[in-house]
Amino acid sequence: MAHTVEKIGGTTMSRINELYDTLFTGDRSGPDIYGRVFIVSAFGGITNLLLEHKKSGEPGVYGLFANDDTHHAWHDQLDRVAQAMKDAHAEILTAPADLQQADAFVDERIHGARGCLIDLQRLCSYGHFRLAEHMAHTRELLSGLGEAHSAFATTLMLQRNGLNARFVDLSGWRDAGDVSLDERITNAFADVDPSTEMPIVTGYAQCVEGLMGEFDRGYSEVTFSRLAALTGAREAIIHKEFHLSSCDPKLVGDAAVRKLGRTNFDVADQLSNMGMEAIHPKAAKTLRQADVPLRVTNAFDPGDPGTLIDDQPADSPAVEIITGLDIVTLEVFEQDMVGVKGYDAAILDVLARHRVRIVSKVSNANTITHYLDTSLKTMRRVERDIAKLYPSAEIITRTMSMVSAIGRDLNGLSVLTRGLTAIAGAGLEAVGASQGPRNVDVQFVLDRDALKPAIAALHAELIEAAPARLTRAA
Repeated sequence: MAHTVEKIGGTTMSRINELYDTLFTGDRSGPDIYGRVFIVSAFGGITNLLLEHKKSGEPGVYGLFANDDTHHAWHDQLDRVAQAMKDAHAEILTAPADLQQADAFVDERIHGARGCLIDLQRLCSYGHFRLAEHMAHTRELLSGLGEAHSAFATTLMLQRNGLNARFVDLSGWRDAGDVSLDERITNAFADVDPSTEMPIVTGYAQCVEGLMGEFDRGYSEVTFSRLAALTGAREAIIHKEFHLSSCDPKLVGDAAVRKLGRTNFDVADQLSNMGMEAIHPKAAKTLRQADVPLRVTNAFDPGDPGTLIDDQPADSPAVEIITGLDIVTLEVFEQDMVGVKGYDAAILDVLARHRVRIVSKVSNANTITHYLDTSLKTMRRVERDIAKLYPSAEIITRTMSMVSAIGRDLNGLSVLTRGLTAIAGAGLEAVGASQGPRNVDVQFVLDRDALKPAIAALHAELIEAAPARLTRAA
């Protein structure tokens, strides 16, 4: 049997010591322990300290270095990173020799990064060089520290427990050559034998493509999918802290949610569009083209096979997931728009320039409305740019929410009609709704404070009230 490539996320990594007796060994013994390649994210919270907090936006080393005016803030933050790394591996390593090795690894990497940033700052003090031109490389350098640390510490933990684990560093640390992502992976695995050893691989891979330029903090899934494709994996597996289920159990209760068990990449793409990524869409595309199925499991429920994601159609129509997110609506009304081409293209150019993610859009004769995943601060800039293009246009932005009912096949279920009825029955009002001819999702737009109750109402009507689905075995 071919090997599997398995990814462990940051939050799960912080509990990695709980997984030795389940995920890494379990009921396996001898050669059965191997045949698995693990890609790891940084320990929970480390990337926030290195770059910026994912939710609050509080600057980490990267943000402080980019806006350095004290020459001390980023140094102090780098010290905090070093301590956080040591605290993290102290949770999973117990042998003094292992702790000493891990501490030394952190000191060496942090010292090297600090020296690099000092040299860069000194270089850019001359007029011929601009710091902004080097910030993309700086972001990649800093991000790679987190994954290298977690992979190294995990390898030490597994080796201490008797496994033939091997640290595979794709971060390009002190590597003089520029290589493509495929070359980076192929070179690193040239003498790796997953059948007799357990590779622990960094989620970040340094390459000429510059993963963060396109994927930013979603780079580990790109590495994961490309590694699975290049090495001919039998299956790609993502281990999370929870099952991929019909809804967030915090909103509808543990007893109400249903584990998916099986779905397809089309549904995974719709989830990504709603900010609930099972896997990055481009990573999913890589797996699809390589014919490698994806499995999403609960790392702390090792006896459950999780949810298999492939290209198979549903056995029968069903709503599989209810999810939602906060959005900002951008409404551009222009009386002269009727029959004139170019308005939409110009608006799209502005949104692309400000890196605003479009969730959905609708239009009629004289109005184009975009549903966007962005901040009001960014929207102020977008409004100004559009107003310059169309001075007579009426531009309105509002904070709203969008709830989506998603499934491989929604034909014949009257999801739009039943969904609107369920929303009204909960005392809520949908200000917009849409369903495309592909019949894989239906979107409802509501006031922002209606997000959670609308999700609960739709889940009760479209999933809890539906009979349990019979699916092919995962």
